[in-house]
Amino acid sequence: MNLSLLEKDVIALCDEVGEFMKKESENFDLSKIEQKGSFSNLVSYVDKESEKKLVARLTKLFPGAGFLAEEGTETKGSNDYRWIIDPLDGTTNFLHGLPIYAISIGLELKDKTVMGIVYDVSNRDCYHAIENQPAYRNQKEIRISPINKLEESLLATGFPYYHSEKKEEYLEIIKVFLEQTHGIRRLGSAAMDLAYVACGKLEGFFEYNLSPWDVAGGAFLVQQAGGTVTDFSGGPNYIHGKELCAGGMIHAEMLKVVQKKWF
Repeated sequence: MNLSLLEKDVIALCDEVGEFMKKESENFDLSKIEQKGSFSNLVSYVDKESEKKLVARLTKLFPGAGFLAEEGTETKGSNDYRWIIDPLDGTTNFLHGLPIYAISIGLELKDKTVMGIVYDVSNRDCYHAIENQPAYRNQKEIRISPINKLEESLLATGFPYYHSEKKEEYLEIIKVFLEQTHGIRRLGSAAMDLAYVACGKLEGFFEYNLSPWDVAGGAFLVQQAGGTVTDFSGGPNYIHGKELCAGGMIHAEMLKVVQKKWF
């Protein structure tokens, strides 16, 4: 498998699907919205159509690979590869016309990520990486922030839509970070948060109750850009374990704060 050639084709596909999203956003019909499980977890026809376009083309580009995607596409492939896709990460932002949303794509080989792509639709910026290569924004190599002190860092987080039984512990973590950093941002797209950590705009990102498609592409970008990604225990189960702490030089400090309040 030539990952470099496949990556170019997937980037071109993201350009195409991103253009579809931008056109739809100009005259978006709010009546074409449905709820997924809770009042704040929404889906639009743009999510569904985007997933159809991505799955159809990826199937042609790489026959035999399986799929795990947010809007219900889940198939076992005939080989050991699997695409993990969020066709529109940041749906609520999209619905409200807030231009922070992305296409997130990860490619796994036997549960090991070998390609990650986060496509910033509004700015037409593609953050991408393949195994054993640096991470890039478009064609320029990106690296994590050189800031190595928590008090000089800017972090991002998100608030779970559901299963918030640990919300008090989570709020305690946020309080500590608010006091000990330059601030916390809540952008509404985990994929974009991770891309920003990879390119050094943010020093770290943490969240819980995440899904695999939220983080598969972006977490790989952070790693290829020199950063560290773990679950809250410091282990490797951040894609399927619903907890993620990603950072550059301040990852270890972040993890200490999280663990003190979480466990």
